[in-house]
Amino acid sequence: MVFDDKTLEKYADVLLWGLKTARGASKGKYEKGDIISVAVENFLDPSSMKLAEFLMAKILMKGMHPIIDFLKPPTMELCFYKNIIDNIQLKFVSPGRKEFCKNLNGRIFIMAPGSLTHLKEVDSSKIAESIKSAKFIRDILSRREEKGLYGWTLCLLPTQELAKHSGLSIDKYAEQIIKACLLDDNDPIKKWEELKSSSEEIKKRLNSITVKTGKLRVESDNIDMLITPGKKRQWLGVSGHNIPSPEIFTSPDWRGTQGVYFADQPSYRSGNLVKGVRLSFKDGRVATVKAEEGEDFIKKQLAMDDGAGKIGEFSLTDIRFSRIDKFMANTLFDENFGGKHGNCHIAVGSAYTQAYSGNPADLTKKEKKNLGFNDSSLHWDLVNSEPKKVTAYLISGKKIVVYENGKFV
Repeated sequence: MVFDDKTLEKYADVLLWGLKTARGASKGKYEKGDIISVAVENFLDPSSMKLAEFLMAKILMKGMHPIIDFLKPPTMELCFYKNIIDNIQLKFVSPGRKEFCKNLNGRIFIMAPGSLTHLKEVDSSKIAESIKSAKFIRDILSRREEKGLYGWTLCLLPTQELAKHSGLSIDKYAEQIIKACLLDDNDPIKKWEELKSSSEEIKKRLNSITVKTGKLRVESDNIDMLITPGKKRQWLGVSGHNIPSPEIFTSPDWRGTQGVYFADQPSYRSGNLVKGVRLSFKDGRVATVKAEEGEDFIKKQLAMDDGAGKIGEFSLTDIRFSRIDKFMANTLFDENFGGKHGNCHIAVGSAYTQAYSGNPADLTKKEKKNLGFNDSSLHWDLVNSEPKKVTAYLISGKKIVVYENGKFV
């Protein structure tokens, strides 16, 4: 076990803070009798099991009902895709899952992958079809979150597989997690509250600029793109949804996206590695795709549905907030990379309706569409860590630099 019990118990406390904070962002709160899922990716990992045990005990002491979910290990996930004989099996959703999600109040996902490349040889269109078949489940949970009935958070534990693909030793990998999640502090929750408070000041300033902004221009050595924040938008971040999550982000109006985006950080998705992804956008959609590795896989992912090739998120990370300075081969950490220059990332696919400046529970599907909130089964974060500048082009004609040298200005 890489983490000792003291560290894992701290981690459990931080995750419960994240879960509470995430639900609070939707103006909801937890009560006795609520149902909380603790989803364990790797039940063979001792740290995962011990962390789940700490969470279970703490959830029970709050009078709530923990449900421990064990996800398919890599060997079984590969077995599924290799042995199905028709699309009915591919799209099958187990009875009761819909009803369970309609009553779920919270979810904590413990990631500890035993493999990152086990699905490399699987037809990616099969993977895409399986993801699409479960979209209605995600839609149920998203709607519950909008109404303040559901919250979620997730975390990562170190594994030999992650360490290998990141080029770190297992101990160095564990150090990055401890540092990034503030677990090296005697009172990590206090530190998270301080970080949250600092982020509120930045979001307040960004929101005051966004209402006057026609376009955001993002520039680096390999990026030159325009993003339209859109009407009735707000910036989000440090909301408890991910531990860690120092990023500050919004879901722009996908229709205004133009230009070239480049992801210099590699990305692992559905057992596939992609590198050097270059996307050009025209009229809001991905027009061309180039990649140093995994180009065919990316193209199939972006063809998953009508929204897969559109932008759903734009995010910036300030080096004063992030303590992550190594590539981690995991999106949760890589999308929050600080390093020397901070990072920006876009997500192709679904948007976050929490970026609506009003009450997202009041939004109809038609209103979401009219405001340019993208809808898709896909949500894939692609990260750029180059030095960059982000400029707000105000409707008045004035320009304001909002991010430069890895920091919000």
